[in-house]
Amino acid sequence: MEMLLSLERARKSAETSYAQNPLDGDNLARWGRVLLNLARFEHGAESKQMISDATSKLKKALTLNPKKKHDVLWCLGNAYTSYGLLTTDMDAAALYFEKATMFFKQASDADPSNDLYRKSLDAAAKSSKKKKSININYDIFYWVILAAGIVAWVGFAKSDVSTTTTASAMNTSEV
Repeated sequence: MEMLLSLERARKSAETSYAQNPLDGDNLARWGRVLLNLARFEHGAESKQMISDATSKLKKALTLNPKKKHDVLWCLGNAYTSYGLLTTDMDAAALYFEKATMFFKQASDADPSNDLYRKSLDAAAKSSKKKKSININYDIFYWVILAAGIVAWVGFAKSDVSTTTTASAMNTSEV
């Protein structure tokens, strides 16, 4: 419950920041990550819509802030993986997993030293090749990858929130 409340605060903060500066790529990326995390708490169409919203924010962040390109690409890979997991049509799901693989590859190419990017790419590539014979083991494997990604996002989001809070407190004390 605490995590959900923290994510909701981060979402509202990102919305407020966006209203003030819609061209802040860092904020859009943060907002997209938060929406992906919040999608875990939703079901069906609501979860898909939240993932879709996250994807559009991440894509816009990618165009606005190429410095963090690898992070945003990895998040897009996770978004497409999540969407694929929620898609019941296996052919459509396979297309989402292929897109996820493409984004994981781009993230891994942009930052080859990042083990998480490489592991995400390996998992997505293996599953994409065997998608025609899908079974529960691959679904479980994707959930494990997704969970690892969410843990990483939450850690990143908390560090962004604490950095923002610290910076705000410092700015307030200077006044």
